[in-house]
Amino acid sequence: MSALARYRQEWFGNITRDTLAGMVGTFALIPEVIAFSFVAGVDPAVGLYASFVISVVIAFTGGRPGMISGAAGSVALVAAALVRAHGVQYLLAATLLCGLLQVVFGILRLHVLMRYVSRPVRTGFVNALAILIFSAQVPHMLHVTWHTYAMIALGLVIIYTLPRLFSAIPSPLICIVVLTVVSMLYPMPLHTVADLGRLPDSLPHLVWPDVPFSLDTLNIIAPFALAMASVGVLESMMTARVVDDLTETHSSKRQECMGLGIANIAVGLFGGIAGCGMIGQTVGNLRYGGRGRLSTFVAGAFLLLLMVALRPWVAQVPVAALVAIMIMVSASTFSWSSLRDLVHHPRTTSVIMLATVAVVVGTHDLAAGVAVGVLLNGLFFAFQVSSMLSVSNTLSADNQTRTYIVNGQVFFASSDSFADAFDLHDTARHITIDLTHAHLWDMTAAGMLEELIGKMEAQGMDVQLIGLNGASTRLLTRHTRLQPA
Repeated sequence: MSALARYRQEWFGNITRDTLAGMVGTFALIPEVIAFSFVAGVDPAVGLYASFVISVVIAFTGGRPGMISGAAGSVALVAAALVRAHGVQYLLAATLLCGLLQVVFGILRLHVLMRYVSRPVRTGFVNALAILIFSAQVPHMLHVTWHTYAMIALGLVIIYTLPRLFSAIPSPLICIVVLTVVSMLYPMPLHTVADLGRLPDSLPHLVWPDVPFSLDTLNIIAPFALAMASVGVLESMMTARVVDDLTETHSSKRQECMGLGIANIAVGLFGGIAGCGMIGQTVGNLRYGGRGRLSTFVAGAFLLLLMVALRPWVAQVPVAALVAIMIMVSASTFSWSSLRDLVHHPRTTSVIMLATVAVVVGTHDLAAGVAVGVLLNGLFFAFQVSSMLSVSNTLSADNQTRTYIVNGQVFFASSDSFADAFDLHDTARHITIDLTHAHLWDMTAAGMLEELIGKMEAQGMDVQLIGLNGASTRLLTRHTRLQPA
């Protein structure tokens, strides 16, 4: 399929389901975006405008069809400190720089770093996000009357049972309409969307950050912009990978990275906060048939329609309806099979997944959890590979020649074990080190071998290296004084 035909298919290949699923994604965006706006210390309109702009722009520029992006919590956590210290105008400037950095990340192909995020880390990331999504609904269920619980229960019944009878319209949309009508016909003490914060009452317009154009300003915003850009790319790449797995398709991570940067530049110019991929809303979109770029576009365009044209009606939507939707999204996002896998998978795999979950839930920082997971994965992998190294030796009949046979990978984590296997006070005068079944990976291994041979030769031994493969030979030749035959 040509690029143009594929792009057309991504837009118009699933019009009905993409449109309806995108509308579901819009309602899933509203409570979370408003909550994240409060976390960042900005007016809800800033987060809502940002979500509209990001969704619309990235629908054209992104590389992962069917993914919902908006003003997300991880970026909001980073932005909060900047807003408290310097105000919203500096946040807009940081958002512009954040978008520019993300475009640069895409040009430099830094998205390939996601290859080092293993499946246990991705599973932990998804499970932690599901827990955070659910925990974010808990405040809406505290200090309320029984009416709220009854409406949430009714919403869940509609969401889970209606698809068995009728699937033309996503059940969350029907849930919102039914619960809103019920609350209007039978007034009861319920919180509504209007209680979450002031909704926008006008269209977004172009603005330029009201900050001095100077190096001092750059020094203030640069650290925050870099952190926002890094966290945003990380969360978007993780979300894109999850969508790839769920849909069994591939996507351009580089294009998604650059598309996110372009979207965030546009966000900064329209007075919004930087955003990224939102996995909870994305899973909801996929669950109800959203697969193409149109679903992403509709999620943003319908949000603007709700904010401006239908504002009085949206304000009356009971929060209970949104809570029911988010509970469904949380349950759909969580990888329930991972609980069973805790028993069957290797212990290190389970530890990595649980550590990722614990850090994300404990800090509400998705980037920190992924970083810890990747670090643990690297440490466990290095330990496992280094433990596979073995060195055996044989002595000739005349006791003059000892041959060491090395099997495995020699690198920074195994170099000490490698060196400890050699006897520097051996009575044999001729030493042969057979590396036919070994590989030298780094400078630590090369340096350790050079040091080892130097000590042996200082004891009067004649040392010979045999069996070196091409890569190991080049490493020793270029970076040590050894000259293998």
